[in-house]
Amino acid sequence: MSAPHVVILGGGFGGLQAARGLAHAPVRVTLVDQNNHHLFQPLLYQVATAGLAVTDIAVPLRHIVRAQANTTVLLARVKELDVARRAVVLEDGELAYDHLIVATGAVGTWFGHEEWAEHALALKDCRDALEIRSRILLAFEAAERTDDEAERARLLTFVVIGGGPTGVELAGALVEIAHVTLAKDFRRFEPGSTRVVLVEGGPRVLGAFPAELAESATQRLEGMGVRVVTGKPVTNIDASGVELADERIPSATVLWAAGVRASPLTHSLGAELDRGGRVRVAPDLSVPGHAEIMVIGDAAAVPWRDGTVPGMCPGALQMGRHAALNVVRATHGEAPLPFVYRDKGSLATIGRSFAVAALGKLGHRKSKRMTFRAVPVLQGDRRPSSAVWVVGSSLGGVFEGCSWPPVVQWRPDP
Repeated sequence: MSAPHVVILGGGFGGLQAARGLAHAPVRVTLVDQNNHHLFQPLLYQVATAGLAVTDIAVPLRHIVRAQANTTVLLARVKELDVARRAVVLEDGELAYDHLIVATGAVGTWFGHEEWAEHALALKDCRDALEIRSRILLAFEAAERTDDEAERARLLTFVVIGGGPTGVELAGALVEIAHVTLAKDFRRFEPGSTRVVLVEGGPRVLGAFPAELAESATQRLEGMGVRVVTGKPVTNIDASGVELADERIPSATVLWAAGVRASPLTHSLGAELDRGGRVRVAPDLSVPGHAEIMVIGDAAAVPWRDGTVPGMCPGALQMGRHAALNVVRATHGEAPLPFVYRDKGSLATIGRSFAVAALGKLGHRKSKRMTFRAVPVLQGDRRPSSAVWVVGSSLGGVFEGCSWPPVVQWRPDP
């Protein structure tokens, strides 16, 4: 009798963690992704702003699971899921499964204005990051060539839409590109005249963080020269700029970090979805009525506190490990266990030497300055070119005074 076949869709944090959790299980694992690499998305904004190379945050999936004899990686696009036949329909074939783990992540959403995608750049993968990088640098080059001061001002105005961690980090990095990296590189204009506008439709940036930390982030951004606009949703984006409720901002580069929704693949499961397209899973992460299918990461709506588990790396990692555990239990004839999320906290970096963090249960205490240091870390046979930060106390708060971000390269644990 052949070993049960586990198909994992998605090689992100959740899917990869599930695959690695099944390394020694009596199953056959097929990991399917439309890209052949795993991407460390929290640092994707640094590729977009020329702080890191793509190779610093992307690792081949086959390299990561090369020691797992029971695991095969397939580069393929999934067309739909046939739940009745227990089959994954690919664009060029099918995969039958005994267990299915859906970890297809999220895609950008334009809130019903798909036409805005023609004029704004979203940030979800390496291709997006390289396109944003090119657009940013070409804007400076065009500003050097033009004699029209109004056009130069438009070229040197960068609008970031969305005040979550990605938007905040992009805004901070853009200011440092202009004020530090390129400060002395141009002759016909002053790079310090660059304007960065961060637009958030809600009442404050970093809405998922404690209010005092969001205020610290706002003060830091404004101190760096970022104009922070809150409470004004975008009404239009076109080739010449952005329109808000009561003003127009001329801009040649508009970056979209305003929201995501689950991959459209969740619709083919026939399960109940929330407004963001996420599957309302059972306590053990399975699809109600289909114990053989589990949904994890950004594709799953998992109840937690007064809402759902945040769509961030720690939640996806924990769900991936739990899904693997329940598959192993199923092979042994044991009942699945309910998933319990452990809050690891949230962190957003703003430029090279500042960050705000809410660290788990302690993150809601009053913010305070904290001391920490960077130490070199050996990565396999690599020289100690990377660093991690060590916190001097365990309170959520404001980080200042080091070269940030401390992690300049990343590789999965061996």
